[in-house]
Amino acid sequence: MTTKLLITGSAGFLGGRTAKYFASQKEKYSVVATSRRSERQRELEESNCLFTSGDLLKMNHCDEITKGIDVVVHCAALSSPWGNYRDFYLANFIATQNLLESSARNHVKKFILISTPSIYYNHKNRFLIKESDALPSQSINHYASTKLLAEKLVLEQNGNGIQTLALRPRAIIGAEDMVIMPRLIRAYNSGKLKIIGNGKNICDLTCVRNVIEAIECSINAEENAMGKAYNICNGEPVVLWDKINILFKELALKEVKKKVPLSLALLVASIIEKKHKLLGINREPDITRYGIGTLGISMTLDISEAKKFLNYKPVQSTDEGLMEFIEWFKAAK
Repeated sequence: MTTKLLITGSAGFLGGRTAKYFASQKEKYSVVATSRRSERQRELEESNCLFTSGDLLKMNHCDEITKGIDVVVHCAALSSPWGNYRDFYLANFIATQNLLESSARNHVKKFILISTPSIYYNHKNRFLIKESDALPSQSINHYASTKLLAEKLVLEQNGNGIQTLALRPRAIIGAEDMVIMPRLIRAYNSGKLKIIGNGKNICDLTCVRNVIEAIECSINAEENAMGKAYNICNGEPVVLWDKINILFKELALKEVKKKVPLSLALLVASIIEKKHKLLGINREPDITRYGIGTLGISMTLDISEAKKFLNYKPVQSTDEGLMEFIEWFKAAK
């Protein structure tokens, strides 16, 4: 018998890639793909997914899509460094709560939440962060704070008629990425992209194929792996700006050389953020403290827990993931 999966957020990058990957393994999985947006319906259906659109804030929708499901992979989220807290709370916590309750009612066996390592961010360089390390007293933004709430809820429900776990993938890259690399390219094309700090900051990236591998490991994981959160990345920290300049070189663009001190960039971002808040501007600022931090501050993750309990092993290197994006981006232009 096949395992029936529900993949939320399937109109997005990770959700869409995940849905199509598992749907391609027809002998092992059948996939129900769902999203509020329906623009990728045809693409997903042609990839052997059963697609249904709907709002996870509506309990009847959650009840309907979880019927007959074995495993829920909850990728849907409002992911942004800026916005109204209520919007994040509804999209990231209430939607998760609804889906989790429906999953338990409909006897779903496993619930896998895609969480975030943004919860670790504290404006300082951090290396080999463990899941057990103390978290900052205050989250960097509403996205991180509401994802943390959702994660706690999901993990607390483990063993209450359902098995649960959370994955914290760091900076997902690869074909179909419409966030990280495209944002860098837009900043470059507008003439606004500069190296933040000395350009030697180290970070972990995560190929989307490796996140999917972690999801499959979670689907097959033993009971003793449940009820925990796991860091996920490629397991090969890189000098971020070296990889960014490889991206531009492959796109026949000049490498970024101009630098701006990290402290100055953070100060400017802080002033701009305060201005937006004071004037009630909802539009995301051109620069944010979190955005500056991701480009100028080091952050690496310890993935030993995922290796131990999930038997997770990265299957694609950072360079392979970067080239996968570049080839897709060139073809899509």
